[in-house]
Amino acid sequence: MISVFEALDLIETHSRPLPPIKMLLKDSYGCFLAEDMLAPISLPPFRQSAMDGYAFRAGEISELEVIGECKAGDVREFELLNNQAVRIFTGARVPDQADTVIMQEHVEVQGSKIIIQKMPEKTTNVRAIGEQVSAGEPVLPAGTKINDSIIGFLAGFGISEVLVINKPKITLIVTGNELQEPGTPLRPGAIYESNAIMLESALKSRGFDSVRVLKVEDNLEATTQIISDGLKSDVLLLSGGISVGDYDFVYDALKANEVQEIFYKVNQKPGKPLWFGKRKNTLVFALPGNPASSLTCFLIYALSALKIMSGNPDPDLNFQTGVLKHRTFNKFGKTLFILGTEKNGEVEIYPKQASSMLISYALGNALVLVPADREVLDAGETVHFLAVNRN
Repeated sequence: MISVFEALDLIETHSRPLPPIKMLLKDSYGCFLAEDMLAPISLPPFRQSAMDGYAFRAGEISELEVIGECKAGDVREFELLNNQAVRIFTGARVPDQADTVIMQEHVEVQGSKIIIQKMPEKTTNVRAIGEQVSAGEPVLPAGTKINDSIIGFLAGFGISEVLVINKPKITLIVTGNELQEPGTPLRPGAIYESNAIMLESALKSRGFDSVRVLKVEDNLEATTQIISDGLKSDVLLLSGGISVGDYDFVYDALKANEVQEIFYKVNQKPGKPLWFGKRKNTLVFALPGNPASSLTCFLIYALSALKIMSGNPDPDLNFQTGVLKHRTFNKFGKTLFILGTEKNGEVEIYPKQASSMLISYALGNALVLVPADREVLDAGETVHFLAVNRN
């Protein structure tokens, strides 16, 4: 049995970013760039009006003849004299012989002429070529997570495809004869299955959309076959069946599929019977079947691997610190992951904690780490916690 941090180190050692792929920009939300991005063109690519108004040559003359119009998308050129102006609109190309745009609110219109009420400084309201970024300039480094504003920014360069780290394809297998789908009357001896929908939601809320969910009865042949199928994915998650009971077949089924065991069992509570291994390039996590244990192991371990595989440059858990409100005990000699509520830096531990209970997860917003070597944490001590339920 290994420690929490030994387990995390082994996961980091065996996790690698997936190969980069070209992806349509419109489909790339949430992916990480696989290369540095350089500006293919300047933005703006021409001198552009920042206002609706009039383009002219700034100087002493305040009464100007309007000789034409420039709207966005026009390419017409004008020969402008010092006493002439062109009606222009926001985003339109400023004629080469104009150097200033006066906003329409600052002129008086008299037929085909305008009278400037206050002469602006030269270049006012003219966006220079490359004002935002110049062609060839670095704009985004590799490892940048693509969001909606970045998609809009890159589209402004005319970019339609980007090179990103591919997101992992995930198979989630849930085991257990006692499990019953929600929405039907509960039969005697059964429990409603919650792990599949919980873990699938946890994956998709974090941007992992390629998730296939499979369910299997508790027998060795079926479990072996479905694991063989699941190993075609980049990541295989199993929920339940990894303990040592007579009807826990996952361990033997993994061996039958020649999956290399990297570690089995972590000195923690809940989630001790966590199994991690790999076959070729597929990472395998066998999570405990109890719901709180399963979610804890997913958040601490599986999610770390998924971040690395996705090209996330910051795959760490990013624990935060808070001050404990009440004395807390650890009588197990294990690292504890317990739920609490953090507010304004103060952490209050939820009273109901068990591997089978999700109520603490449902009500809490902080997964608190209690070190294995600490039997008592006193009120006022600093504790580390992972923020949960804060999306």
